[in-house]
Amino acid sequence: MGSIVDSPPKSGFKLVLQNPYLCGVASFSTLGGLLFGYDQGVISGVITMESFGAVFPRVYSDSGFKGWFVSTLLLAAWAGSLINGPVADRIGRKVSINVAVVIFVIGSAIQCGAVDIPMLFAGRAIAGLAIGMLTMVVPLYISEVSIAEIRGGLVVIQQLSVTIGILISYWIDYGANYIGGSRCAPNVPFTGGTTAKPTFDPYHDVPIGGCTGQSEASWRLPLAIQIVPALILGIGMLFFPDSPRWLLMKERDDECLDALSRLRRQSRDSLVLQNEYLEIRASIMLENTFAREHFPNLSGFKLHAAQYMSLVTSWPRFKRLAIGCCVMFFQQFMGCNAMIYYAPTIFGMLGMNGNTTSLLATGVYGIVNCLSTLPALFFIDKVGRRALLMAGATGTCISLVIVGGILGGFGDNLSTNQSAGYAAIAFIYIYDVNFSYSFAPIGWVLPSEIFNLSVRSKAISITTSATWMCNFIIGLVTPDMLDTITWGTYIFFAAFCLLALAFTFFFIPETREKTLEDMDLIFGDTSAHEEKKRIKRIEAQLRGTPIEDDDLKPRDEHEEVVDG
Repeated sequence: MGSIVDSPPKSGFKLVLQNPYLCGVASFSTLGGLLFGYDQGVISGVITMESFGAVFPRVYSDSGFKGWFVSTLLLAAWAGSLINGPVADRIGRKVSINVAVVIFVIGSAIQCGAVDIPMLFAGRAIAGLAIGMLTMVVPLYISEVSIAEIRGGLVVIQQLSVTIGILISYWIDYGANYIGGSRCAPNVPFTGGTTAKPTFDPYHDVPIGGCTGQSEASWRLPLAIQIVPALILGIGMLFFPDSPRWLLMKERDDECLDALSRLRRQSRDSLVLQNEYLEIRASIMLENTFAREHFPNLSGFKLHAAQYMSLVTSWPRFKRLAIGCCVMFFQQFMGCNAMIYYAPTIFGMLGMNGNTTSLLATGVYGIVNCLSTLPALFFIDKVGRRALLMAGATGTCISLVIVGGILGGFGDNLSTNQSAGYAAIAFIYIYDVNFSYSFAPIGWVLPSEIFNLSVRSKAISITTSATWMCNFIIGLVTPDMLDTITWGTYIFFAAFCLLALAFTFFFIPETREKTLEDMDLIFGDTSAHEEKKRIKRIEAQLRGTPIEDDDLKPRDEHEEVVDG
C-alpha cells in the first residue's frame, strides 16, 4: 500500500468486495446522513398538514414564521458542525457520534411531543445541533477508517444515504396524511365527514374556526419515527472500532493496531498492516511538527485560532479554501434544499390540487432524487468532477428557467391548464436529476481532495459550516420568496446555476486521479511536495531504514513543483 499522501485515487467494486467489513462499518455509519436527510425531508410534509396547522396555526399560515421554523434546525446544525471538531478530537469519533445520537433522540422526542411553539422550536434546535455534529464527524470517521482507493466512493454513499432519508420521509408523510381523526377550533362543532381547512388568526396561536379530518398522529408519528434509525446507529456504533488515527493521536498504539486488524481483517503482525500503522503515525507526527514550526509557543485555543488564520493569510491556501466554500455556496443557492423543504408547497403552486396529491408528487421527487445520485457513484472517477459539475449546472439552469417561464406565463390560471402544470412538474424532476448527480455529491467530495494534510480537517470544518449557513439562509427566505415573487424564485435560483457553471469552468480544477502533489501544480505552492518529503523521512526513521534523496524527487520532468 502506498503512502497516504502519495496514492492516486482509484475505484472499483473488487476493492469493495475485498474489504466487506470495512465497507459495512463505513456504510452503517452513514445512518448519520440518513438522519439528516429524513429530518430535512419530513418537515416539508408536516408543515402542510391541516392537523399540524390546527395545533400551530402561526407556523402553518405565516410564511415568515414558517421559514424560521424550518431554518432553526439549520442554524443549530451550523453551530454543531463548528463545535464538534474539538469535541471529536477530545472524546473520539465513535463517542462523538453516540453523543450526537443522544442529543438527536432528545430533540426528536421534544418535537413530536410539542404542545406549544417554544417547545416545537426547542426540539428542532436540539435536533439540529445533533445533525450538525453528525455531518461533521461521520465523513471524518469514514475517511479515517477506510483505505484511500475506495474513500471517494464511500463519501458518495454518505450522500446517497442522505437522499434515502429524504425519500423515506416523503413517503411516510404521504402515508401519515391518511391517519384519520378530528380537531376543531373552540366552540366550532366537527361536522362528521368533512375535512374543511380551519381558518387561522395569523397573529395569535389559535384557530378561529373550522375542523380538520386528520389526527395529530399524522404529523407526530413522522417526527417520532426518526428516533428509530438514530437508536440503531447509536447501538451499532458500540460494536465497531474507533478511528485508528484518533487512537494514535491519543498515543493508544496497541488499540490502534487492534482497530486496524479488525478493519483490514489482517493479523497485527502483517507487513501491510504494519506499513499502514507507520504511515498514520508519520502523518500525525508531521502535523505536530507543522504546528510547532509555524506556531511556536502557542497551545490550546490560540493554536487552533492561528491554524485557522493560516488558511486566509496564505494565498495558495486561501484559493483552495475559497473554491471549497464556493462549491458549498452554489450547492445551496442553486435551490436544492428550497425544493426539499417546501416541495409540497411548490407542487401545489404548479397545479397539484389537494395536499394528498402534492405529497404524492413530493414522494416521486424523493425517488428521483435518490436514484439520480447513483450515476455519481459510477462515473465520478471515470468522467471527472468538472464534467459532472458543468453538465449539472447547465441542466438545472435550463430546467428552472422553463419552470419560471411557465409560472410567469400562466400565473393563477395554471390549475386550469393541466398540460402546462405537468410540464412544469416534469422540469422540476429534470432539475432534480441534474443536481443529484453533480453538485449534491461532488460538493462534499471536492473539499476533501484539494487541501493538504496538515490543514485538511480545519479547512473542511470551514467548508461544512459554510454549507450550513447558506442552507439556513435558503430555508429562511424561500417561503417569503414563493409568496411574493412566485415565479421569480425559480429565475433567482437559475441565475445561481448559471454562475455555478461559469465558476466551475474558470476556477474549479479537475481532481480525478490527481495526487496532492498535483494540486501543488494547480494552486502554485509546494506544501504537499514538502509534506511528502517530510513524511518519507519520518517513515524511514520509524522503520530505522535509510532513505535515498532520489525517492523524494518528482516522478519526471513534467512534475517539477513550481511556485506561481
